[in-house]
Amino acid sequence: MESEAGHGSLSLDSGTGRPVPEIESGLVERWRSERGELVELLAQVRARCGGVAAFRLGPSPTVLVTDPSAVQHVLARYPERYVKRSHRARLLIGDGVLAATGTAWKRQRRLLQSQFTGTGMRRYEQRITEAARTTSERWAGYARTGQSFDVGREMRRFALDAIWRSLTGHPLDDGTERELDAVAAVATALPTLPADASDARNAVAADLARIDAVAGHAIEAARNGAAGPDGPGLLRVLTDAGAEHPEYTDQLIRDELVTLLTAGHETTATTLTWLYLLLDRHPAAREQTLAAGGEGSPQRRQAIQALIHETLRLYPSAWILPRHAAEDDVLAGYTVEAGTDILVCPYLTHRDPELWPDPEHFEPGRFVTPDGRPAHLGAYFPFGIGPRACLGVQFALRESTVLLEHLLPVHTLAFSSTPTKAAYGITVRPDGPTVATLAG
Repeated sequence: MESEAGHGSLSLDSGTGRPVPEIESGLVERWRSERGELVELLAQVRARCGGVAAFRLGPSPTVLVTDPSAVQHVLARYPERYVKRSHRARLLIGDGVLAATGTAWKRQRRLLQSQFTGTGMRRYEQRITEAARTTSERWAGYARTGQSFDVGREMRRFALDAIWRSLTGHPLDDGTERELDAVAAVATALPTLPADASDARNAVAADLARIDAVAGHAIEAARNGAAGPDGPGLLRVLTDAGAEHPEYTDQLIRDELVTLLTAGHETTATTLTWLYLLLDRHPAAREQTLAAGGEGSPQRRQAIQALIHETLRLYPSAWILPRHAAEDDVLAGYTVEAGTDILVCPYLTHRDPELWPDPEHFEPGRFVTPDGRPAHLGAYFPFGIGPRACLGVQFALRESTVLLEHLLPVHTLAFSSTPTKAAYGITVRPDGPTVATLAG
């Protein structure tokens, strides 16, 4: 086993452990006084104490987990010992599958899981492709006129169209898009809302009302059999469940719908925005991707997916995964007491130089070169791992790939300005506008 300050993979000893190495309180106090980002504190904790490390923001320690073996222990091997207590977005998604726990979570996940793997995904292929074509046609218009646009907003528009078509069978119309801007507004506001639940809800009440109105209309249409041009969508699965199972109330169907809308577009849009910002800094990566086979070839698709995975390495969909120790445990040789808060941090694991050589450098070749990435399951997990890993992984990767297959060979972006910082909320997003024009 490594020393406490080491960076490599730690062994998972059983039996009695030793205390988790803890950062000195002075560092936390300096961080507080400077009003730094949480990620800055976590990076210092990781650098000083290693892949399982403790710090105190209150009377009890919080344990940061970035070591791959420890990550797998917490998320995949013993999820019953390290549980979710309350999702940060519960105000928005209610009791949807992301926030649900226990028996309710198992039931909800079982209903949705078949929709996002294998045969289920084939139902949405054409809808994703139509959303990508719509975006491609819009970008062709921008190229003809020289019109500038915000890349982040374009990516949200595409991803929202793809998930809306999949949920309802209808393409996204302008009115629905305007109303669903409220989803992004609430998600962005969450980290700054008051701690009191009533005050927090009041602060975003108008946006929540807009979301509820759109959801209510869509649920009623699905229940009445109003299928879209591509047939019924995933929302019909939820309304059919409501007809058979009393626990699927209108409120729960609303919560699942909003969960799928939020998770189904915000993370994908953010990833695609980062990808284009990274290509702006590393233009050779685009040329290398397009040189990999012809249009529609397996080689081209693999190269495009490598772009996506390298973007997700640097900016994972969920940059931090909170858990709570439900019982005493020994983690990587360290004692973790019941009641301890756990922060698993993909963002820092993905930037560990012991795992990823030159980790700050954008290098998609890591994902196509033999031995280019760490073999350990816990070294790369932008969507989580284990039973609570993101349901929509295949959907997100498919829609991102299809859109890039349409746009990447045709257009290059010229940004008029690019954000200099990232904002660390539910996702890691560019902290500022991403205005660009198209060339080609």
